[in-house]
Amino acid sequence: MPSHLRSRFIIAAAAVSLMSSAALAQTAQPNTGPAATTVPGTVPTTVTSTKWMSQEAAGQWRTSKMIGLNIYNDANEKIGSISELIVDRSGKLEAVVVGVGGFLGMGEHDVAVPYDQIHWVYQPIASSRTGTTPMTTGAASTANRNAEDPRSYPDHAVLNMTKEQLKAAPEFKFSR
Repeated sequence: MPSHLRSRFIIAAAAVSLMSSAALAQTAQPNTGPAATTVPGTVPTTVTSTKWMSQEAAGQWRTSKMIGLNIYNDANEKIGSISELIVDRSGKLEAVVVGVGGFLGMGEHDVAVPYDQIHWVYQPIASSRTGTTPMTTGAASTANRNAEDPRSYPDHAVLNMTKEQLKAAPEFKFSR
């Protein structure tokens, strides 16, 4: 083989070898150790020990199920419904935004009620308030949940306030 073809062959073989090495480095499994792995020509990866959830646990609620729940007062009068839940950056629920007043969404305004003023009840309103106090959040309410109802979230909420008091509360404005 002539020398100029031999040198092209060697250069081509070296290029193929380098490209296949880079491809193998990119498809290599990440390091399972706590330190970052860096392979020349690739992006460093870090694998952490994440504790994945595989199922909703007792006492956990999906917030999507909370939107639209009715709010009643201590006299079993409907005074509004949940339109939003406000959380801080850590995920802690800070307020329940209640839509109050109006008819079919017209004339309704939102009021942000501090989360700790809301009591959550699993049983439907007709059977849950026969001379008892409302069940609150936590392990006690999960244990007292109606065994015939397989839901993992409350049926409604109770707020110790009249509809007039809630209507008179300052309107909550959402930022854009």
